[in-house]
Amino acid sequence: MEDLRKNARITSFDVAERAGVSQSTVSRALSGSAVISEATRQKVMSAAQEMGYYVDERAARLRRGHTGTLAVVVICKPGARARDVNPFSYALLGGICAAAAEQGLEVLVSLQADEDKLFGHYVERGQAEGLIVIGTTANRPAWDYFSDIGKAAAQTGAPVAFWGSPLGDLDRVLSDNETGAKAAADHLIDQGAKNLVCIGSLGSPQRQFAERAQVFLNRAKMRGVTASLIEIEPADARRDQGRLAAKKLLEEHGECDGVFAVCDALAFGVIEELQTAGKAIPDDLRLVGFDGIPASEMTSPPLTTVEPDLDLAGRMLVEAVAGAIGEGGAHPKVQRVPVKLVKRASS
Repeated sequence: MEDLRKNARITSFDVAERAGVSQSTVSRALSGSAVISEATRQKVMSAAQEMGYYVDERAARLRRGHTGTLAVVVICKPGARARDVNPFSYALLGGICAAAAEQGLEVLVSLQADEDKLFGHYVERGQAEGLIVIGTTANRPAWDYFSDIGKAAAQTGAPVAFWGSPLGDLDRVLSDNETGAKAAADHLIDQGAKNLVCIGSLGSPQRQFAERAQVFLNRAKMRGVTASLIEIEPADARRDQGRLAAKKLLEEHGECDGVFAVCDALAFGVIEELQTAGKAIPDDLRLVGFDGIPASEMTSPPLTTVEPDLDLAGRMLVEAVAGAIGEGGAHPKVQRVPVKLVKRASS
């Protein structure tokens, strides 16, 4: 019997027996109730610590009608491995997790890709109180699926927020692309570049790419500097798209002396291809990226980049969801995350 007791899970009743109080007193003492004297509270806490007892916070929250959990879905390309996910998504995920922890919330993370396995009804099934969706816009079926969930949530009051959605009519948070792209153009021009190229897309499902490219081209024109766009081609990875774009740059824009890649992962491919071709950065041309992912510090040379405040982005996404819990439907909101130009050796 003693052996069975040793292997059994310790309960609040066991703590009550050890402390010489009732089970309800244990519950009140460990929940911080003001009706319990400090002496009794200390006696209960000492007994709980000695026995290795911890309050089941999840069960307690469920009894109060709350899970205390946010679900975060990271949309991936079909067939992609976890290591293939864009580093930006992981950096943003870190900001979300940190912000959730500050509010005492747990995070349930799900990497999703295959159309027939998509799942987003965490709130309806009581698994989470809100949903945040981030990830690649290259998986359009997944975005269509989660867009439908987001639109339904606007009617039912289930809190859902998105990072940089390719679709409209959704609560979303995204970078201040206008400020960032202007800063990139101004920096290259101020450094003496006179023939600029933007590597990006005006028709990509990643709408942030289109915003950055258009603003960059407009800014260069306003300042009287020649600027061209190289549309990124389909490829398995952004880095590969960057290499393909750099090949086209070498073939068609030999006079180019300044490049803006609309995301850092593209810029990594550009660096690789240009260096393979014998071009020196920044001596032959200057390069600026966008996203500020940690790997941008480790390229050779280190990459100048437009860096959004991903800690703030995480807080904005968490607050967009946590602040909407229990509020019911609301008009879609768009929030912009501040950015800054981080100058490094590539420019």
